[in-house]
Amino acid sequence: MNRFLAIVLIAIVAPAVTAQDFFLKKGDVVVMMGDSITEQRLYSNYVEIWSQTRFPSHNLVFRNVGIGGDRSTGGNGRFKRDVLTHKPTVLTVDFGMNDGNYNLKAFDEKSFATYIKGLQGIADQANAAKIRVAWITPQPVEHNPGDAKEAYNITLEKFSAGVGDIAKKNEGLFVDQFHPYWAVVDKARKAGEKGRITGGDAVHPGPAGQAMMAAAIMKGMNFPRTVSSVTVDAAGGSGKPDTKNCTIDSFNTEGGIIAFQRKDAALPFFPDAAKSILKHTPLLEEMNDYGLKVTGLKAGKYDVKLGGKTVASYSDAELAKGVNLAGPALKVGPVADQVNAIAKAITDKTNYYYGQIYGPLVLQRNIAKNPDFKDVAKEDLAKRRDALIAERMKKMPELDAAIHKTLEPRPHLVEIVAAK
Repeated sequence: MNRFLAIVLIAIVAPAVTAQDFFLKKGDVVVMMGDSITEQRLYSNYVEIWSQTRFPSHNLVFRNVGIGGDRSTGGNGRFKRDVLTHKPTVLTVDFGMNDGNYNLKAFDEKSFATYIKGLQGIADQANAAKIRVAWITPQPVEHNPGDAKEAYNITLEKFSAGVGDIAKKNEGLFVDQFHPYWAVVDKARKAGEKGRITGGDAVHPGPAGQAMMAAAIMKGMNFPRTVSSVTVDAAGGSGKPDTKNCTIDSFNTEGGIIAFQRKDAALPFFPDAAKSILKHTPLLEEMNDYGLKVTGLKAGKYDVKLGGKTVASYSDAELAKGVNLAGPALKVGPVADQVNAIAKAITDKTNYYYGQIYGPLVLQRNIAKNPDFKDVAKEDLAKRRDALIAERMKKMPELDAAIHKTLEPRPHLVEIVAAK
């Protein structure tokens, strides 16, 4: 680790988590609050997609209320307007990047105290409203290796410790993004990486960095890695196929082809735009165990087809041991098609809320150029804005329903055939 990280990360084998352990529960309404990094709607969308695809029957609802340049004090001040309006059961709080003022010198105790005061104000209001809170640390800045501006990570790490104190004091969930994120950056540099691996800019990561952020958040929420699994015996000796979190139908082994209909109760996910990070960390496999195990095959190579499309090829020995189909299934075929449809529905919903309601109406951005306020007298602006918000919010349940529709389990054909 580099000199900015005082905490030593120790690799441990954690026990497997289950659906019961996951922080989000059936029917939860989740508001995600933060600064411009949240407003980017990347890590927040990834958190939503992972949650929705792993728990499609939970009927979850998400709202993003990130504002560029905001701080914990701003979040505290706008709590009633931006959080309570949505009647949430869960709140995620991700501030800190701006709160330290990008100070590269000595740690500023005054800024830290202001940051903690703002977080505690949010905690007080959340506690009063009986909202469960996930307190998320800021992620590190990643400049090019050797850039003196990375000294800001000293501040961000200390702020992260403060987040932990707030979480403990208020009996919330503490989520450490900072150290897992930097561990990947540090590992990449030690392997010879010379540039920024997280994309975007030093403060605002691109999809690669935001996928790491989302994964850290999901792991902090005790997200279960298991998607589903199927174990079959090609020789028919073990009887009925074994399944976990899925069902299979029309199983047969005639003509040297193993074929069955598989209906999964959950789906794998990883953002394709973030795949560059997989060079440095096995996040896709860490977040998704989409299993297939086939015993009793004759020696040789076999193609695995989903919906008639070949997604991967394995040896009989590999299939007998069991393979994780998450990566292959997300590239092509019915699983990829459904996950892409889910991601689009979530993106459409988020962009509608932010682009048609939150940005132009709640935050009143560019109101002078907004055609909705053309020829509206100054004294009538507030009334007009409130009416538009009420009208446009009526569409949100439709967009939420569209997401839940895409989540409905769909059976697809699985075939294991001898490779040509």
